[in-house]
Amino acid sequence: MKHGEPWKKDTIQFLISQNVSLIGSMLVQYAIIWHITLTTQSGVMLTISIICGFIPTLLISPFAGVWADRFDRKRLIVRSDALIAIATLIMAVAFFLGKDELWQLYLVLAIRSLGTGIQTPAVSALLPQIVPPEHLTRVNGIQGSVQSLVAIITPMISGALLTLAPIEYIFGIDVVTAAIAIFILLVFLRIPTHQRALEKQKFSYFSDLRDGLRYINAHAFIKTLFLYCALYFVLVTPVAFLTALQTTRTYGSDVWRLTAIEIAFSGGMMAGGMLIASWGGFANKMRTMVLSVCINGIIIIGLGIAPAFWLYLAFMAIIGISMPLFNTPFTVLIQQRVDEAYMGRVFSVFSMISTSVMPIAMLFFGPLSDTVRIEWMLLGTGALMLVEGAFMYTNRRLTAAGVSETRAVGESQEPHEEVKTPFS
Repeated sequence: MKHGEPWKKDTIQFLISQNVSLIGSMLVQYAIIWHITLTTQSGVMLTISIICGFIPTLLISPFAGVWADRFDRKRLIVRSDALIAIATLIMAVAFFLGKDELWQLYLVLAIRSLGTGIQTPAVSALLPQIVPPEHLTRVNGIQGSVQSLVAIITPMISGALLTLAPIEYIFGIDVVTAAIAIFILLVFLRIPTHQRALEKQKFSYFSDLRDGLRYINAHAFIKTLFLYCALYFVLVTPVAFLTALQTTRTYGSDVWRLTAIEIAFSGGMMAGGMLIASWGGFANKMRTMVLSVCINGIIIIGLGIAPAFWLYLAFMAIIGISMPLFNTPFTVLIQQRVDEAYMGRVFSVFSMISTSVMPIAMLFFGPLSDTVRIEWMLLGTGALMLVEGAFMYTNRRLTAAGVSETRAVGESQEPHEEVKTPFS
């Protein structure tokens, strides 16, 4: 790991490359979804596009974690970016030639999802190779703010571009941004390959994956934290997927209301990222995560009883602010405490959890929303989130882990014990 001033330059170059690529990717993502929506006006077709967007990531994540631990992480990021860019370029050419079948869009969504699944654990595992441990919270917070800003501007830019030019031109933008990101990584960024990737030995994907799962199972802190995160994702599912429907039913079906919700939430996320980057959170990172969970619980209840739409928007902004207070300390805890040899696989398991739990939860909450008022669902999930926050606050294992700044999980300081209950 690099210490001293050079790490700042490397970090800036790395984050610039990732966010340039992100802008192009989100422009295309929105363009494809909106194109499918406008041309088919079919909920089934839109659902298929959502499935194509997350299933490949879920399926590739276990292998991607092994690759992130076994191979040069920078080259993995470059190759996944290149895969996405090539698929998008082929799609752009096909559209230019007048071959614009719907199945082609589903295929490119699936390929892009594969690339994202490969890239995500590699990016998360690479950052600690560049950034000293004491600066990880600030850097992750800044990155969260930039990503939130991108999330605010790209829907508007994508919508404007769709009204001015055919969708294939937006595909071309993504190819250019990916090329810029790859150029920065290959030409300017100098990161030594991590030790495990330098080892020349035969390995089995399934054996390495099994070792990664055993590593998580052997360290109660990681296992307990992941269980709490899974429950957290279940409880935020109605907020993530049903607030637009609630707004339409309760406040009106005006398009500006739906846009206002997205802007309020993304703006809050940007502010929350800036807050955690400047403040750094409590010395015990678990306390910062608990604060976020409790704020979310209270505000989700507020969403269920808000009498006016302006207050509803304010609550959405506060939820956005609180999200980085959960996500950033969680990411830093894993980056600081997990043995580097297992970091890719640990992040890949978390990626599997984060990409699967909410869609699965929607199989319950979605149909339920047609028989039970969404306001009642929000009151229930908000109350349960407060209960989760109380359990997290009193969990001694998580509290002890939140204090440490070292990778104790990979060493003897962390007892190898089983979790007796999910919240013990």
